[in-house]
Amino acid sequence: MTQTKIHISHLKEQLRTAENQERSRILVKIETLKTEGEHQIRLHQKDVDFQTKEYTTELAVQKYSDGLEDESNELFVPDYQREFTWSEKRQSKLIESLLMGLPIPYIFIADISSDDPEFDARTEIVDGSQRIRTLHAFLKKGLILTDLKLLTNLNGFQFNDLPISRQRRFKRLPLRIIELSSQCTEDTRRDLFERINTGSDILKDMEVRKGSELGSTTLYTEVITPCSALEKFKTLAPLSESVEKRDERKEFTLRFFAYYENYQHFGHSVRDFLNEYMESQKAIGDREITRMNAEFEAMLSFVAQYFPHGFTKTEKAKTTPRVRFEAIAVGAALALQENPGVKPSNVDWLFSDEFKQHTTSDGSNSKPKVKARIEYVRDKLLEG
Repeated sequence: MTQTKIHISHLKEQLRTAENQERSRILVKIETLKTEGEHQIRLHQKDVDFQTKEYTTELAVQKYSDGLEDESNELFVPDYQREFTWSEKRQSKLIESLLMGLPIPYIFIADISSDDPEFDARTEIVDGSQRIRTLHAFLKKGLILTDLKLLTNLNGFQFNDLPISRQRRFKRLPLRIIELSSQCTEDTRRDLFERINTGSDILKDMEVRKGSELGSTTLYTEVITPCSALEKFKTLAPLSESVEKRDERKEFTLRFFAYYENYQHFGHSVRDFLNEYMESQKAIGDREITRMNAEFEAMLSFVAQYFPHGFTKTEKAKTTPRVRFEAIAVGAALALQENPGVKPSNVDWLFSDEFKQHTTSDGSNSKPKVKARIEYVRDKLLEG
């Protein structure tokens, strides 16, 4: 049985009332903790050894674009990062800032070691992929500047519309780069990505998970990812292109499994609940993977058979509300778990005021509401 390690603050508290002999024992423990703490700092500092560099915008784009098509580019976006999601308005704001000479945050990259000489010494973008891809769009892809607030005369401009002298100066603009050494492991890079982006309103929760160590778990790669890619799922639960790019469908899938298996222990924070669930499911084996995928597909088939508009409110809906999806998906799965042969005579209750009340957004993530909406659907289906 693992013994819980005492905190230094507790030892200091004990020291206040300790007798002489006991004081010596406590002081030794405090010094031991200090030594261990320093050792831990030095150990992890080795993992994040880095150099500070400057690239010109032209060089950064060249390193990113040369070999982009066959994924042999020197500066590349790793698979745990999100898609290029910045709107033209947001891209334009970055370009405007650079044209005005305003500093932008450091871009983090990492030197990658590989046994394959063709890929050894490539550099992975740990944080800053949206900025690099924006520069690529402006210099190489004809990005049209829009909604500029200060350089209003440049609205509608592309890079080639700038005077040649300004084009040259823009290409020479410096970008501040922090390059992590080749000793930096993938886990450390993912951890850095999570630390930089946790709490950000730019990244969605699922994007942060994807970039953290949670994105490399078997649950994520063998269950959440394949379930999210099912065409039947996309048909039954349509999402806009923009939220698809932000991994909203994977968020739906994770919510399904977390609530299906543990909704009765939901607290008050959805983010913490989902992260804790993923953490607890790190070590799932092949049998669990097969079961979970099968349960998800069975739930989709049941919804396709008995729910006229899938998870949506209307036949032509182009989006799917989270709370509606959670109620129907988890409620249906629980009904199937209790009675695999359940065959509802109708689902008229989907259009009732009671169901609408269960799936309104006001307070939708309180513990009582989560439980009520899931069990409402389960019980209605089991009524027959």
